Amino acid sequence: MRVDKYLKVSRILKRRTISKELAENQRIEINGRVVKPSHDVNVGDTIAITFGNRKLEIRVLSIQEVKKKQEASDMYEIVSETRLESDVIQ
Repeated sequence: MRVDKYLKVSRILKRRTISKELAENQRIEINGRVVKPSHDVNVGDTIAITFGNRKLEIRVLSIQEVKKKQEASDMYEIVSETRLESDVIQ
């Protein structure tokens, strides 16, 4: 499954267009490598998403085309979630 679709189906991001834009702006990495929106996701992959001043790192547990809202969180586990330091201009 494409990474942009996976992030939408698993409900990590609300819209596929947002995940596509993040990937096009080099803000999505799979296993430490920056990827395009069409990159395939496999079980066991680690996906790092940087948006705003936050970095979310998840591990893929399953890949399914359609998931109910209550079951979507079973598709991944959160490895880490960190806030990035922003440069303050004084």
